[in-house]
Amino acid sequence: MDPIRNPYAPGAGQRPPELAGRDEQLRAFDVVLERVSRGRPERSLVLTGLRGVGKTVLLNALRSAAVRRGWGTGKLEARPDQSLRRPLSSALHQAVRELGHPDPESADHVLGVLRSFAQREAGPDAKLRDRWSPGIDVPAVRGRADSGDIEIDLVELLTDVGGLAADTGRGMAVFIDEMQDLGADDVSALCAACHELSQNGLPVIVVGAGLPHLPAVLSASKSYSERLFSYQRIDRLSREESDRALSSPAAQEDAAYDEAALTALYDATSGYPYFIQAYGKAAWDVAPRSPITAADVAVAGPEAERELAVGFFGSRYERATPGEREYLRAMADTAGPDADAVGSVGTAEVAALLGKKPQSLSPARDSLLKKGLIYSGERGRIAFTVPHFGRYLREQG
Repeated sequence: MDPIRNPYAPGAGQRPPELAGRDEQLRAFDVVLERVSRGRPERSLVLTGLRGVGKTVLLNALRSAAVRRGWGTGKLEARPDQSLRRPLSSALHQAVRELGHPDPESADHVLGVLRSFAQREAGPDAKLRDRWSPGIDVPAVRGRADSGDIEIDLVELLTDVGGLAADTGRGMAVFIDEMQDLGADDVSALCAACHELSQNGLPVIVVGAGLPHLPAVLSASKSYSERLFSYQRIDRLSREESDRALSSPAAQEDAAYDEAALTALYDATSGYPYFIQAYGKAAWDVAPRSPITAADVAVAGPEAERELAVGFFGSRYERATPGEREYLRAMADTAGPDADAVGSVGTAEVAALLGKKPQSLSPARDSLLKKGLIYSGERGRIAFTVPHFGRYLREQG
């Protein structure tokens, strides 16, 4: 069929033509926006799940919902080697600009506090502070959000931002992707700031997205984080949702799938949204006509797997060192063909397979954790952050 009309989008964070299976989250977020706008208490939100389930796509959809309601929004992606100050400053600067304010003087004051918060990362070096600015052309407000203690500074900053939002009768939302990569001090500060905002009823919320162990990261920082956030697990799609993700975009292009093709696609993708887009794109391209059949899916399979091997699995595998790759393959072999169903393996079992003591493998394991290739949901057990990664590793030999 015509590749120009192919509706599928297997890209990182790229919104699919049909956002299937996320209606519940979108409706719940609309309630949060309305409650916060009315001054009602509401918790910030954390989305968790494996890679490829569409967390970033959903995060962007939630942000769009906030923008439609007239909220100020900003987004950042956390990185393990980066302080929160600069990316958060840029995100909040955008949020203040989006929000708008009838009193320029009040807005300039908050922007001055924001500039002071951002420049404090430079420490006592005045020249360095003056050289870097998040595009804010008002003077820094000294004595506010510039103590150097990230927890004190973030509480002060978000309190001022919340006051500005309250004046407009709307709200502010900060969206943080890869939230598990925030440093320990930054996580603690963010939890403290959200706690303060909640207690004071200020219309500012944080919406974070991260890997399955993100709740444990937050809980280790502040014990009250379990009550501070509303946690939502984002998982693979059901058969019905998967069919809709494939059929609805095709129908827009006057095309369809037969029932056997949809069954074959669900068997191949297990309902993971990224896989659905990759297989849907490949099946469309090889199919000579509508409806797309199971035979077309079989022909498209190798091309879809090549796409996943390069863009989804291979790019992550290449980030690992030889020693880390050995550890990853041992994880896959330990779990066996049912690795994705089992979900996790014991670190002691992996060490036994490699014929080494668990302690000697700690550097490789810790590095893989930091790189986001594996995660630990409970003590002594680890799992891949990428679905079907075990199968990919075993096929590599």
